[in-house]
Amino acid sequence: MDSECYPLPTRGAHSVADGSNVMTVDKTTIDKLARGLLSHYLPDLQHSKQALQELTQNQVVLLDTLEQEIAKFKDCNSLLDINSLFTEAKVYHNKLVNIRKDMMMIHERTTKLKKRALKLQQQRQKEALEKEQQREKELERERQLIAKPAKRT
Repeated sequence: MDSECYPLPTRGAHSVADGSNVMTVDKTTIDKLARGLLSHYLPDLQHSKQALQELTQNQVVLLDTLEQEIAKFKDCNSLLDINSLFTEAKVYHNKLVNIRKDMMMIHERTTKLKKRALKLQQQRQKEALEKEQQREKELERERQLIAKPAKRT
């Protein structure tokens, strides 16, 4: 083994120029102290490291689960939106059906009114023609009633 010595300052002592307050420790002692220190703390550190890794894995799993749940809620919200759209579409369809009925009824009324207006117009024209014919008859009758001078032969 290597028997090198390393100077270590002692506690509470003032350093002196001749180094009398410095303690020397060989390398094997330092190795043993280091191994002892590591053997004392390393299991706890490894256990802590393993626990942190498990926590990290659990956190990843929780985040994945949370993302899946968020996706489910989004799907539910989109389903609600789709349902509301279908409801709205039904309402507008009913409105269109009512408008179509109203338009058909208005078309029927206008057709009837046009027929009635045409009949009235024909009747007025007929009455006007009859009046004109009556007036012409009266004028002709008056002409016939007017005395005509007799022709001399």
